[in-house]
Formats: sequence, C-alpha cells, structure tokens
Amino acid sequence: MTTDSTLLNSEMELEQQEDLYQQLLSQTVGSLQAENPDSKVIRPQPGICVKTVSEKDKQKVFVNICQSNLVPPPPELSKEELVELLQSEDPSGYRVPMSLGEPHTEVDNNSQGCTAYDVVINQEFFQKCQGEALFQQFVIMVSLEGLENKYKLMLSREWKVLKNRKFLGSVSEQNIRTKSKPVIEELQPQENSSSIAKRPEFTLFVEPPAGVPEYLIAEIKLPGVVSSRSLVLDVGEDRLVLTARPSLYHLDIFHSFVVDQDMSVAQYNSSTQVLTITLPLVSS
Repeated sequence: MTTDSTLLNSEMELEQQEDLYQQLLSQTVGSLQAENPDSKVIRPQPGICVKTVSEKDKQKVFVNICQSNLVPPPPELSKEELVELLQSEDPSGYRVPMSLGEPHTEVDNNSQGCTAYDVVINQEFFQKCQGEALFQQFVIMVSLEGLENKYKLMLSREWKVLKNRKFLGSVSEQNIRTKSKPVIEELQPQENSSSIAKRPEFTLFVEPPAGVPEYLIAEIKLPGVVSSRSLVLDVGEDRLVLTARPSLYHLDIFHSFVVDQDMSVAQYNSSTQVLTITLPLVSS
C-alpha cells in the first residue's frame, strides 16, 4: 500500500497556513489593543440562538445571544423586582450592558440566506437568565430593542429560541470599550466622605422630537452644586456616569442609543443648577 505524497504535502500546507493565520490574528488583536488601550477585544462564548423576522421584508433574522465575563453585569434584580419593572410606566430605567455586533450573512438549515447578529452580555447574568424564563424573555426583548435602535430595524416580537443550536455562523471577536471618555475633567483630588450619594432627577429626550433623531439630550437637576468643578462625567457609547463630589450625587444610566462620544458636549448652569448634556447620535 502506497501513500500519495501530494496529499500529505497539502495537509501540511493547510496546517502551516492555519498556524500562520492564528499568528497574524494574535498580532492584529495585540496591535489593536496597543493602539486603543481603552478597549478590549473579546471572544464571547455561545449562548442561545433566537429566530425572528424583519417586519419590513419578512426576512429571517437570527440573534446569537452570547456570554462573556468581560462585559459588566447589570445591577442586581430579583424576579419580583423584574415583574414590578415590566409593569411600570418606564421600564427603560433598568439597563443591561451589552455589546452589539455587526450583521453577518449566514445560511439557515434550508440553505436559504439570512442575517445574523451577535449580542454579548455578562456571563453570570446569562446563566441567571437560563434558570428563569422571565429573565430570558426580558434579555431577548432588550437585545431586540438594542439592535433596532442601533441598526434602525423593526423586528418581530414573535421569536423562537432554537433548541438544538446555540449559535448560527461562527463566533467572532468583538471590540468592547473598557473606559469611557471624560467630558468634564476632574480638577481636584477625590475627597473622602462617608455620606451616601443621592440619585439626581434627570430627563432624557431626543431632538428633533419627530422624524429621525439627531441628538440625545440629558438634563440633570443638581441642587446644591455650586460649579462644574465638582462634577465628574463619563460618557460611553450607551452609558452616562455622573458623580458630584463630595458624594453628593451619583448617576449611572444606560440608554438605547449609540452616541458620538468625541462630539458630546456638557454645560452646567449654576443659576438653575441643571447640567445639560448634548449627545450626537451615530447614524447607521
């Protein structure tokens, strides 16, 4: 029995090409992180695959809800608190940190073309959702809303969780921000205080109010704050974190838009004691 040496050579070449690809991928990821130290490249783990359709053209859409311990967890929430939240007039006050990936074209079981999106949430929170049907429905709902807001979609709420598939396509790396950019710089050293910071009153609205929104406006009431020098504001793509020192106010909110952090502007009116933040929206 003889062995075809050309087949062995082809297999060796494929192995060498795969090793070279992995080496180049590691170098690329490392250089990206070196260029942008405020972000991190992650490879999420598969979780569940949700099937739905686009309301516009009734095309199949698959949402891969993945998990990673590098995505921050949402605030603790009991089942009773979730029920109360869903029955409230404004359930948007509770936000789930997530990374929304770019759309990618795949082929379903019927060899038909379809679109898939990858959504990454905190691993511990994902496991909690697996044990509670209500939490799973909630995280699917906020994932669909996040994709709709980012990519200007309309997705059907008649979804189906696939039983024998955790992911459609192949798992890809995602680049997540690890540090938000400060808009109001901290000018004085942090002061120690044992007092508990309060959550200030705030309002979020878009401009223009009709049609395609161009700006997200945040107005935050800060009675007792004399000047902006005591304010520290961090703006993320979908998050606002405000601290008024010394431990006077603290606000940490997520919103369903993607904003241009570099062009965001904050202005504090010491007369009305209102902080106004203007956040340009990123169009898809």
